[in-house]
Amino acid sequence: MTDILKQIVAKKKERILLAKQQLSQEDLMAKLAGLPATRPFKEAISKPKQIALIAEIKQASPSKGIICQNFNLEEIARFYQEAGVQAVSVLTEEDFFSGNLVYLDQVKNIFSGPILRKDFILEGYQIYESRYYGADAILLIADLLTKDKLVELMQIADSLGLDYLVEVHDEKELKKVLSLKVPIIGINNRSLRTLEIDFKTTEKLFPLIPREKIVVVESGIKNSQDVLFLKILGASSVLIGTTFMEATDIKSKIEEVMGW
Repeated sequence: MTDILKQIVAKKKERILLAKQQLSQEDLMAKLAGLPATRPFKEAISKPKQIALIAEIKQASPSKGIICQNFNLEEIARFYQEAGVQAVSVLTEEDFFSGNLVYLDQVKNIFSGPILRKDFILEGYQIYESRYYGADAILLIADLLTKDKLVELMQIADSLGLDYLVEVHDEKELKKVLSLKVPIIGINNRSLRTLEIDFKTTEKLFPLIPREKIVVVESGIKNSQDVLFLKILGASSVLIGTTFMEATDIKSKIEEVMGW
């Protein structure tokens, strides 16, 4: 299978160039003055003795194509609000996930908790952009970023009051992340290169993470048994998207999967 990640990154670089032509980094940074404070993502997803839910909004994915046929952003955000989820992840990548940056603010108007921008963040410009469009936290993918780049992006996020979820897929990436001061680590069971899901990724990596870290498990979480297993393991939070996006009744599906 072709390396889908390379295609996504190439397209994302084009998108960043285009965005900079329309709005320079300098002008973008100037627009951040006077924005309301961010909502605390880290606190929302790390409650003692319970496993938090980051519910995702995504219309499509490279592995499944269109996931949600009757995609209604505001309706989904309302379901998540009514179900009492702790945070919402919004896919903003345009070409492979049918996302959009403007979704962040639209969701924020309905959902009262923190919003995570899920995208392929490669440089500082996108972090200023995330803050401007209403994100409270961002996803950083360890596989895409050198150690120095990770440090640089984390510092920018800190300066803007944004939390960050740093995502790993294997021991090598985890080692890189553990050498930095990263409070929230995401274990993604899906390979970004083959798109295959392997729950053993979590089983292998979780014991290697110090207990004081907040651990979010992503991909392949389908039912209450999966959630219970992760809760017993000690995960702070689960990030679930496809399972809810495919459901005919999202609220009932959340209750069923989370045992609420």
